[in-house]
Amino acid sequence: MPGLLFALITWQVVADGPLVRADERLSAALARPDRVSELLSDLGNVQVALPVLAAALACAAWHGRSAGADRWWLPPAAGALAMAMVPLLVAPLKAWTARPGTPVVPPAVGYFPSGHTATAVVAYGGAVLLLLPLPGSAVARRALLTAGAVLVLGVSFGLVRRGYHWPLDVVASWCLGAVLLVCLRWAVHAGGRRRPRRAPSPR
Repeated sequence: MPGLLFALITWQVVADGPLVRADERLSAALARPDRVSELLSDLGNVQVALPVLAAALACAAWHGRSAGADRWWLPPAAGALAMAMVPLLVAPLKAWTARPGTPVVPPAVGYFPSGHTATAVVAYGGAVLLLLPLPGSAVARRALLTAGAVLVLGVSFGLVRRGYHWPLDVVASWCLGAVLLVCLRWAVHAGGRRRPRRAPSPR
């Protein structure tokens, strides 16, 4: 579903379809640059989001190996790969679609999809997926999920409110990030399986 929605949005952007015109009207109603929106959008910077993911990668690797998981290395490796895929996917799409920015930013192209949003979705969402299997209470897990959602939504709101991106740029990156997180979720599940214990051989 996220992949199909991403394809639909991309088609509308390239074809300058009716969704783009609605997107522009929505941006005009929402864009009100201020200091708060600037700070929220900065949470999507690689310098901020990447250390959070790196800490989660280290925790997942340490816990998986300590627990004797068969493929303890798979979740952290998949998390790092998902993050590496963000620029590899976003940069060509920006060049191909060549979407102009909002009236708030200097004239330029290459705003679709939003790299900051994709970074936030994969970094913060990936950190949540990697840390959820670790021992902890249900309250701690809910707090972790809430923190990840708040960070991603905060970055998304900040980018639109500040006028750095059109709303569709952000929604498209949600879809792109969701596809990568689905793959990461599978890796986390597969990497958490323990080695089956062998029965002692009869003497």
